Parts: sequence; structure tokens; C-alpha cells
Amino acid sequence: MQQAAEGMPYLRETLLFLALAGILIPLLQRTRVNPILGFLGVGVVVGPFGLWLWVGHLPWLSNFTFMRVEGAAALGELGVLFLMFTIGLELSAERLWTLRRWVFGAGSAQVLLSAAVIGALAMVFGNTLEAALILGLVLSLSSTAVVMQLMTERHMLDTPTGMANFSILMLQDLAVVPILIFVGVLAKGDPGQLLPVLGLVLVKSVSAILLIYILGRRVIRPLFKAMARQHQPATFMALILLSTLGIAGLTAAAGLSMALGAFLAGLLLAETEFRHEVEVTIEPFKTLLLGLFFMSVGMQTDLRVVLDSPLWIPLSVLGLYAIKSAVLALVLRVAHFSWGRAAEGGLMMGQGGEFAFIVTGYAIANKLFSPELAQFVLLVVGLSMFATPMLSRGGHLLGDWWERTHQSAKTSLAAAAPESLHGHVIIVGFGRIGQLLAKILAAQGIRYVAIDSNMNLSTPRHPLGEPVYYGDVSRPELLHRVHASQAGAIVLTMDHAQAALHAAYAIRREFSEVPLFARARDEHHARELKQAGANLVTPEALETGLQLSAFVLQSLGVASETVAMAIRDERDARIASILQKK
Repeated sequence: MQQAAEGMPYLRETLLFLALAGILIPLLQRTRVNPILGFLGVGVVVGPFGLWLWVGHLPWLSNFTFMRVEGAAALGELGVLFLMFTIGLELSAERLWTLRRWVFGAGSAQVLLSAAVIGALAMVFGNTLEAALILGLVLSLSSTAVVMQLMTERHMLDTPTGMANFSILMLQDLAVVPILIFVGVLAKGDPGQLLPVLGLVLVKSVSAILLIYILGRRVIRPLFKAMARQHQPATFMALILLSTLGIAGLTAAAGLSMALGAFLAGLLLAETEFRHEVEVTIEPFKTLLLGLFFMSVGMQTDLRVVLDSPLWIPLSVLGLYAIKSAVLALVLRVAHFSWGRAAEGGLMMGQGGEFAFIVTGYAIANKLFSPELAQFVLLVVGLSMFATPMLSRGGHLLGDWWERTHQSAKTSLAAAAPESLHGHVIIVGFGRIGQLLAKILAAQGIRYVAIDSNMNLSTPRHPLGEPVYYGDVSRPELLHRVHASQAGAIVLTMDHAQAALHAAYAIRREFSEVPLFARARDEHHARELKQAGANLVTPEALETGLQLSAFVLQSLGVASETVAMAIRDERDARIASILQKK
């Protein structure tokens, strides 16, 4: 092991992390503990400020603890890149436009007001102007990972409070980019020349971003289009890594952060038909790498500082939570939420965010933060994350109690927020039948989402604005991305009989209540689809034969009413036969 460790730095730490993750992730899922908080806690316990402090007395603990944080931190940065990449995937131009009033209105108000209050307090407590500005901006951001996890667990994403919080999180995610640029300006410039330097950096940054974005649009989609035809998951994953790390490298070469490049890579793919397939492909790796990042954050947290400041750190955690919760509650109240729901939304997002850890490290490296201030910020943000599940649960109970006692009317977000995907039709397969169905649905004003694994069918449609995506529906995770649980119906129109059968089984395992309709090649295939769980199956050969029979009868002079009755009776008999042989 010693020789291997010399050949591969941080091998012991990597193996220990993988062992912990292999045990920890399933355990957290079973106990319903938030994974982010679990990784933070484990990082504290097994880090150099945790059990390692006892290695002198118990040498065997060295096999289960981390002495060096550097290896975990270096790998953890990949988790941050994938987090930014995922945020870019979520922030498609269409989604931003639909939520624009909440994203740029409520979101901007929350960030600016919180930053102003926190920054002013930081100045009062003796911090420099630069440190106070950074603290105000960074601590105004909440934890996307923690809040989204909580809202998903509680099925809040389609509620007014959930949509409002999601919109504000999107603005906060967008704000990360200018904050990183701003910190870079503070690190390089004289405070007296702040505005000119900031203007120059912004011009260079915007130019670099636009150039990368324009070039990326010309490269990313054609590259994925060319490689996806091979239907090789390994190739698809390699392309995702190449896009993320390649564009991150370009932004780093332009003097910007790699996190910004990962965000741009996600934004580029969000506008393509590969978006949902990409999300499904990276999901397990993102969880693992993010876990490594949060574990490394926990390792850098020295709880002995809490013992040295038993009053100020708890008060700071409560103060941060109180300020942010109060500001967001007021913003939501101004937007006509009831006081109960406004408090619920505020208490869910009162914690500090994961980007505080990134910016804090950057601020130390550039002498903007002292090590003591950085450790203080890490502790306050980390402890606020630990407090979130309990406080947000209290906020939910408070919101319910307020609604019961005050019988509040529905908030205005229900009218102002975008239509979430609900009652839509998911078309699986976008050949001639799928396209015909989509045309009829669109003519009736019914929303649909189409998914097809054939590049020649999915690729030409997406640039025209049609909701047609590339992907394999036998992976139910993909259907979760298009809100299949809330769909009015799922329709299988694929040509390939076995693919339709696999899709039907996969859909029924995950979405047993959603109506499932299918096109079958013949009656035998129809019976198989019925056994797989389809509610209604239409054999293609049957309908073609019935239609042809009708034309023949009419040409022989048989009355239209007689023809219609004969065709109907035969169709009913055949369908009954399929049902009986299910």
C-alpha cells in the first residue's frame, strides 16, 4: 500500500472516501437524513480536527481518518464543477423567461437586501470594507443542494412556496458568476480604482463568456449529435466530461473561474435535445463528487473553535438565519403570500450556501480574509446547514397552522408563476405517428413532451422550438425529468416492438397511476403490451386492415351505416380478444 501510495498521491484517502461513500449513501437514504448534512458530519468526524486528534492515544484510528485534506479538496472541486454544470442545465433560457418576474424580482430583492444587512453588520464588527462586501454577498446565498433536497423530499416543487424558493435559488445561482468576478477584482485592484477595474474586468469577462458561448453552440450540439448515434453510454459520459472540463479550462485560460466554465457548459446543453439524458447520466457521479466536496468542507471545520467561542458562534448562526429568513419572508409577504407561508419560505432558505466555502478559500489565498475569519465563516455556514432540516420543518408547521387559523386565500404566485408541467402528454417515439399525435395535441392547446432515441428524429425538431428530446425511456430517471408522475398520459408510438415493451415495463414500475397508451405492431404485440401494464393498446395492423376493409365495402356499394357497424363490431371483437388473452 505504501508503494502504491507513492505512485498515486492520496490513494489511502481516496480508498477511505470510497469506502465511506459506499456505506454512507445507502445508510443516509434508508434513514432519510439529508446526504449533504451527512457528508458534512462525517467529514468533521473523520477529518484532521476530529478523530485524528486521538491518533496519538489510539494509533489504529489512523486507518479510518484523514490527516491530509488536500487530496479530498482537490477531488471535491470536481464536485463543485458538476454542481455548476447541473445548475446550468436547470437554467435554460425558456425556464428563466417563464419565471422571470420571480427570478429577477423577488430573487434580486432577497440577495441585495440580505447582502446590505449582513455587510453592514460585518463593518460594525470591525471587518475591512472588502471583507464586509464579500461577506454580505456570499452569505446572502442559500444552499441549493440542501434546499432542493428538502423540497424534493416534501414534494414542494409544485407548490407556490416551492416555486418561489426555486425561482430565488435560480437568481442566487446566477449571482455566483458576478460575485466570483467581483472577488477577483477586489483581489487585484486598489479600492480607490474599484469601479474602473471592475468595469474593465466585466468587459473582458462578458466578451470571453460570449465568445465561449457562441463557439460552444457551434461545437457542442453537433459533437453530441455525431457521437450519440453510436448509442454508447461510455462515449456519452466522455463527451459530458470533455464539455464540462474543456469549457472550464477555457474560462480558466481567460482569467475566469473554472466553475463559470462548467456553468456555461450546462447552459449550452440545456438548449439541446440531450438535456435530460445528460442529467440522468451524471446524476450518480454528481452525488458522489458533491459528497466528496462537502466531506472535505467538514474536514476543514475545527469544532474546537466553537469551544473557544461558545457564545459568538451560536449567536452568529442564529443571527445569519434570522436575517435571511426575515428578509425573504418580507419579500414573499410583499408578493402577497400569507404570513405563514412567507415564514415557511424564509425558514427553509435561511442557511448559508455551499459557495461560501469556495469563495472563502479564494479570499484567503488573496489575503482578503484572515484564516481566523475564514474558519469562523466556515463554521457558521456549516452549522446553519445542519440546523436547516429542523428549522424548515418548524416553518412548515407554522405555515400550516397559520393557514388553518387565518384561512388565508391562495397566494398570487399561483396566478403569476409559470405553468408547471402538469396534465401534459409524454410521447415516447417521434416518428410519423408520434408527430401526428403531437400536431393534434398542439392544435388543441395541450402541452406535450416527446422523447426519442433516434437522432434523426429528435435532433431536427428541437432547434425549431418543439419539446423533443433525445433519450432512452427504458431508464425511468429520464421520465422523472419530464414530470411523468404528473402527466395526463404517456403514449408509446415506437416502431421497435421490443423497445416499446421494455419502455412499458419500466414506466409501470415507476408510474403505476399514469394512463399508458401504446401502439402495437400486431395483436400478439398488443397482448404483450397489455401484460406490461398498458391501459389501452391499438394494433397498427388491425387499424390498417379495418380501414382498408371499409374502403372496399364502400366501393362495392354497401351502405355507410352498415360499413361503420361492421367495422366497429370487428374492432370491438378484436380488442376484447386481446383483453381476454392478457
